[in-house]
Amino acid sequence: MTDIPRPMPPQPAPRCHALLPCAGTGSRAGTAEPKQYQPLAGLPMVLHTLAAFTAVDRIDRCLVVVAAGDRFLSVDDPRIQLARVGGSSRAASVFNGLQALLDSGADASDWVLVHDAARCLVTPAQVDALIDACADDRVGGLLALKLPDTLKSEAGGRVAATVDRSDKWLAQTPQMFRIGALQAALAAQAGNGFAGVTDEASAIELAGQQPLLVPGSAQNFKVTYPEDFALAEAILRNRT
Repeated sequence: MTDIPRPMPPQPAPRCHALLPCAGTGSRAGTAEPKQYQPLAGLPMVLHTLAAFTAVDRIDRCLVVVAAGDRFLSVDDPRIQLARVGGSSRAASVFNGLQALLDSGADASDWVLVHDAARCLVTPAQVDALIDACADDRVGGLLALKLPDTLKSEAGGRVAATVDRSDKWLAQTPQMFRIGALQAALAAQAGNGFAGVTDEASAIELAGQQPLLVPGSAQNFKVTYPEDFALAEAILRNRT
């Protein structure tokens, strides 16, 4: 009599975690302190960003990666955690943050949505749209925007050519990948100081994968330069 194999117990569905690298200095913003802590519409910029993610029920938790000596943030929301493991670059901060997620109970098969703290205009609907698009994808993907303007190449300060923009996209965040896959992709570039890794999708591309492009919004821009603050403030106040 042969033993009847027992059915395997159902595997838990992968969870979704948000990871916000928040250790940068924001030198291009021209502010005295890191730009992610500058007030916008009455709150530090990063709190607007976190509010969008905590409004999405499918986000299990938000991990904010800050510099070792950073004491600016103090949060009492159990879904928001701080990891003082910020690195010397954005890629290093994300790499360290992924390990912090794994060390605190995340699974390598879980999803992580990496998002710029300074993209404070992202909405819960955009986060949900990315999760919907990527949840069953074998690679993952990113929010992105079709290039709206004519694109020029340059030589010596003059136009060299007009570049076909029909297949060009502006990468945004969040960018959603499996924790294990993203960690492995970044680990492969760590030895050369993450050269060529400008975002998480570029690391996945270097690993031979093709992330999914998910249409984003022009309002989901990264606050980078001094003039960006006034525009972001106006949009935030118009939403309330």
